[in-house]
Amino acid sequence: MRILLALLVLAACAPTATPAQPVALNIQTTAHGIAWASVGEGEPLLLLNGTGSPMSEWDPGFLRAMASDRRVIVFDYPGLGASTAPARRTFAGMAEDARELLDDLGIERIDILGWSMGGFVTQELLRAHPDVVDKAVLVATNPGGDDTELGPEWVQRADSDADGSDRVYLLTNYPRTQCAQARGREFLTRLEGAVDSGRYPMPRTPNATYRRMVRAEDPWLRSRRNARELPLVHNPVLVMVGERDVITPPSNSRTIASLIPDSTLVTVPAAGHSVLFQDPKQSALLIGAFLDGRALPNPAWPCER
Repeated sequence: MRILLALLVLAACAPTATPAQPVALNIQTTAHGIAWASVGEGEPLLLLNGTGSPMSEWDPGFLRAMASDRRVIVFDYPGLGASTAPARRTFAGMAEDARELLDDLGIERIDILGWSMGGFVTQELLRAHPDVVDKAVLVATNPGGDDTELGPEWVQRADSDADGSDRVYLLTNYPRTQCAQARGREFLTRLEGAVDSGRYPMPRTPNATYRRMVRAEDPWLRSRRNARELPLVHNPVLVMVGERDVITPPSNSRTIASLIPDSTLVTVPAAGHSVLFQDPKQSALLIGAFLDGRALPNPAWPCER
């Protein structure tokens, strides 16, 4: 029995298979100075990244899995990456950037996934432009105002540091287990391989833009407007969070799910803030089923044991 359990644990922690057809980002820029790229074909899905993260920090494994049957669109927030448009000071402004990008691409309605800070921007879109959004996925985010539970102070300081190291990223975004930390290192290796091969551009995050995005959280956390208006959202929404997320504790996702009428909450066991990247294939299967209107699978998430 002990031997079988050990084998199961080792299998769960085994490195993810290298994609047969690696994802490459073919960067284009709109007339408004927003850099973007798309992967795959089919119904469109827009991804909104976290604080200070350009499109070249999306997990290549996750992009490849999501793009297996849909067109996945990623972009650089103004002030980041290859975008030349000036950076915004509020999440509402960033939502307008996303809407403007969709206008430039001729897309009238789209599914949207927002991770971390991208979840704030997605909530702004759901409230201000619900006609643009079909279905939404909110991953590892919070509702703002006094409904928000913040992580420990050391995590808040680390998450606000523009010069954070890979070590700090691993400690804040993945549970401190051998399996989860190994998964986090695999994610970093996938990113490094994509950049080194030229498939991804080198990430560019000016400190001024990072600080501006961090400062945008202050009015978000002071105001209850978003939480008050979430019950008016009638789009189908999947709310997803890692069970051991210390940056945006799971109580935030439970609050969001309780406020949005047509919502589904999924808590991923033994996962942290970077829940999407801890097992990109299983995450994509779950999200794809929701977007397609199919019954949600019960994935065998890694690192549960």
